[in-house]
Amino acid sequence: MSNPGTEHDSEIAPKLAAAPADVATIDAIIAAAYDVIAGPAGKERDWNRESSLFNPGARLIPTTAKPGVASETNVTPAVLDVEGYIARVEPYFKENGFFEEEIARRTEQFGHIAHVWSNYESRRHLNDPAPFMRGINSIQLLYDDTRWWILTIYWQHESPDSPIPKEDL
Repeated sequence: MSNPGTEHDSEIAPKLAAAPADVATIDAIIAAAYDVIAGPAGKERDWNRESSLFNPGARLIPTTAKPGVASETNVTPAVLDVEGYIARVEPYFKENGFFEEEIARRTEQFGHIAHVWSNYESRRHLNDPAPFMRGINSIQLLYDDTRWWILTIYWQHESPDSPIPKEDL
């Protein structure tokens, strides 16, 4: 007898083994998620490490501008799986340095699930005096009694129409 919702497990990519230190705590998995995408232009990112942080079927969802709409308030989600995210950012990372750091966090946890609001700043070089971008990541996590998994990262960049609230800095 199968469990409801597991009929298509064979279609789901296998889970990759993660470094235990990367997934032992909420702090660790959030730090690993920021660390794995950081580096100077042309630096090869460790995409296996990136993938190992995410549960199969996980989604990365940048909030993007609707094509042809000038207002920054007209946004739409771009829903990506891990492979789609990698394909989207890899060309950018070949040409540009990217260093993102968490500047504030709010975490809510109940049982095996957690929701993390993680505010970030992005720089092209580690020593840039000011970020070129800031925003907020909404991160949903699952603890399966052995480790934490990222289920979703949904984010929006700060804009003049949507500044990060002062109380969140």
